[in-house]
Amino acid sequence: MIYALILFAITYVLMLTFSKYRPYIALGSALVFILTGMLPLDQIFTAIDWNVLLMIAGTMGLVQLFIDSHMPARLADMIMTKVPNVQMAAVALALFAGIISAFVDNVATVLMVAPVALAICKKLNTNPVPFIIGIAVSSNLQGAATLVGDTTAIMLGSYADMSFLDFFWYKGRPGIFFAVELGAVASALILAWLFRKEKKPIDRATQLTPVTDYVPTVLLAGMIVLLISASFLPSKPDITNGLICVTLFVIGMVYTYVRTRKTEAFTGPIKSITLRPSACCWGCSWSSAASPTWGWWMRPPACWPRWAAATSS
Repeated sequence: MIYALILFAITYVLMLTFSKYRPYIALGSALVFILTGMLPLDQIFTAIDWNVLLMIAGTMGLVQLFIDSHMPARLADMIMTKVPNVQMAAVALALFAGIISAFVDNVATVLMVAPVALAICKKLNTNPVPFIIGIAVSSNLQGAATLVGDTTAIMLGSYADMSFLDFFWYKGRPGIFFAVELGAVASALILAWLFRKEKKPIDRATQLTPVTDYVPTVLLAGMIVLLISASFLPSKPDITNGLICVTLFVIGMVYTYVRTRKTEAFTGPIKSITLRPSACCWGCSWSSAASPTWGWWMRPPACWPRWAAATSS
């Protein structure tokens, strides 16, 4: 046990020090655990949290289809037609990024919204850095609001056996969603104060970005509805949420292929499923299974339900 704890601690330090190589460090550490016998061969398959991996794959793929449909760009254009000046544009873009990030990966959200902010700043000859920081902060914050908002939230939900609705109401008390929204309101007020001198009017877009396909939006909304519905199922399989996400992702790819007859309908979304979270999840699952005493270190979000309950008391 002592050797497993030492190797686990070394892995954790290396992952913090060399963040760019976390997947390789996690997998390398897991391989050491297996080769040295600290993790028995008959536990390799069961130690992997397949629900997390399936949810990550499914949500990332659906998000890519959603982005490719240009629906996020259309929504951003619609918001920009309603704001009167740069100050309100900064606040609106940050709030919009936060709302999208509650259901879409943080990085993808920033990549969707940041070009809109950059275009505004270029027209007005304004420094874009505060805009991008506001969008990034809001996106990162709201990623913790729901079960599918971020990889960390997915891992939390799986480890703590939390359903989609548990993020809103946990054990009879308000969940982490409401704590996140309080932070979102505070950040919006701070952003409005920081941009209080930016009163230049915004040029209205003459034409909204056309949406190429509405099916990905329907699938993304359907995923949320099904995850909520699954919250009410008694004694459901552990991989229920993962199967929901992956099934809708596959439906989206098949539909896109039937519509376009191009192999990019499969290769594009699949490429969007990055190695980093999947490899880290595999490695950390094996490592924590081999050193159960310290396994919680690799799952810090597990404290969130207790924190949410404590803050609401």
